[in-house]
Amino acid sequence: MAITGAHLLFYTPEAEALRKTLGDVFGWSGVDAGGGWMIYATPPGEIGVHPGDKPGHQISLMCDDLPKTIAELEAKGIEFKGEPHSEDFGHTAMMVLPGGVEVMLYEPLHPTAI
Repeated sequence: MAITGAHLLFYTPEAEALRKTLGDVFGWSGVDAGGGWMIYATPPGEIGVHPGDKPGHQISLMCDDLPKTIAELEAKGIEFKGEPHSEDFGHTAMMVLPGGVEVMLYEPLHPTAI
């Protein structure tokens, strides 16, 4: 099989601010793909398939300790929408990244593939 990885995209009117967040706040390493167009390495990932009424996808980031991670990210200027809550699959919070990009942060309660 020739699939070698996954490429995730965020779209935002504040692209440079979001790039700085991925590198400076999250600490992800990156490469300049040309002209300052940064591509960041993400942590290891996994993919799940859920039933749904229509096709779709979601980007979520996982952590080991949700309250601790929220506190660390808030100290670095990351905003959160609403209060953390629990789902069947884990404890969740919604981050709001530069440009209004909403990304779920969650501490899984299930076994993970990574």
